[in-house]
Amino acid sequence: MIHMRPVRTTLTPDEMPKKWYNIAPDLPEPLSPPLHPGTKQPISPSDLEPIFPKALIAQEASMERYIDIPDEVLQSYMAAMRPSPLQRAIRLEQALKTPAKIYFKREDLSPAGSHKTNTAYPQAYYNMKEGVEHLTTETGAGQWGTALSMACNYFGLKCKVFMVRASYDQKPYRREIMRIFGAEVNPSPSMVTDFGRSLLAKDPKHPGSLGIAISEALETCVKDGNAKYSLGSVLNHVMLHQTIIGQETMLQFQKLGEKPDTLIGCVGGGSNFAGFTFPFIGQKLKGKLDTEFIAVEPKVVPSLTAGKFEYDFGDTAGMTPLLMMYTLGHDFIPSPIHAGGLRYHGAAPTVSALVKHKIVKPVAYEQKEVFDAALMFAKAEGIIPAPESSHAIKAAIDCALEAKKKNEKKIIAFNLSGHGLLDLAGYQQYMDGRMA
Repeated sequence: MIHMRPVRTTLTPDEMPKKWYNIAPDLPEPLSPPLHPGTKQPISPSDLEPIFPKALIAQEASMERYIDIPDEVLQSYMAAMRPSPLQRAIRLEQALKTPAKIYFKREDLSPAGSHKTNTAYPQAYYNMKEGVEHLTTETGAGQWGTALSMACNYFGLKCKVFMVRASYDQKPYRREIMRIFGAEVNPSPSMVTDFGRSLLAKDPKHPGSLGIAISEALETCVKDGNAKYSLGSVLNHVMLHQTIIGQETMLQFQKLGEKPDTLIGCVGGGSNFAGFTFPFIGQKLKGKLDTEFIAVEPKVVPSLTAGKFEYDFGDTAGMTPLLMMYTLGHDFIPSPIHAGGLRYHGAAPTVSALVKHKIVKPVAYEQKEVFDAALMFAKAEGIIPAPESSHAIKAAIDCALEAKKKNEKKIIAFNLSGHGLLDLAGYQQYMDGRMA
């Protein structure tokens, strides 16, 4: 009889965490307050009410360490395949001939294909509870737009998405998924808003950016009396909702009787990285854990590795509050790489603060070496990863090879934040030798 080694560590729905973890009270120093875009003074909660529901504004400023997850949201999480497995990458370990153990958290199993449902469902829920009828948003590669379209459909809201034009053209099937769930999808910059039209007048082939798409979504929200704006990354309440990932992972490692030496996530705005690592970072800040945290970004959008830590707008038009973060400047237009979810000029204030205090180590990779790692992982594990997640895979492979060099039995874990089944055009370019 063959002895089967367990590859996946699972949790039951009853074991799913019932609270989100808020890292704000545990940070080494308080976050700098967001500033009003007009007065440049610290904003008050009432300043945010035209764009966010009151419940999310309260979460944004909360200093409570744990916040209850509503029952309706827990139910929606189960519909979105939570809790998700922690999986051992045994065949990748064998391919690398490393003594390290490599684990990955399966956020790719969500019906939306990524971790983004973890905040899309709560945001749609809180807006629905306050009588909001429409949500406007931006999306880069389309994972966030897909997740919010699904969440709005689930809770009975209408959804308008501005999709970065480079991704709108590269990933047509992502926009069709959004439309299936009832969303209106516009390429950004678009002819729908004043800001979009002004950019297209200067450059009819403008590739767009997340900052521009945010500006268009905000302009649309402000002009619609019964609409609110929804953001898929960067803000504190988004990081909060994503911590369901890390809390599950913590329970799974407890079941295994192991502690990770290194945790890795890719970073655009920072939400999947924060969700995966913040519960562990909270333990490290209390002296209960000695784990290394690696945040991975593209070399062509190096906000954490080459950006400045300063106040900047979250969008290109300068409509959002100014946030203290690592930034390349709100008018930065990134190259149209396939990891569209990482094409953002800044990083979440919470993630930025942890990089500043050297609790999180940022690294950056070129697109081709990321796709090298993606193919190696796909061949070893039979899973095609998203280009974004492949940045984390590249870092995990590098860590495993370093452990091999030193003959160290390290435990390495990364967040597989999404699958790449709708990114096959990028894989095709790479395999055909046509990737820039």
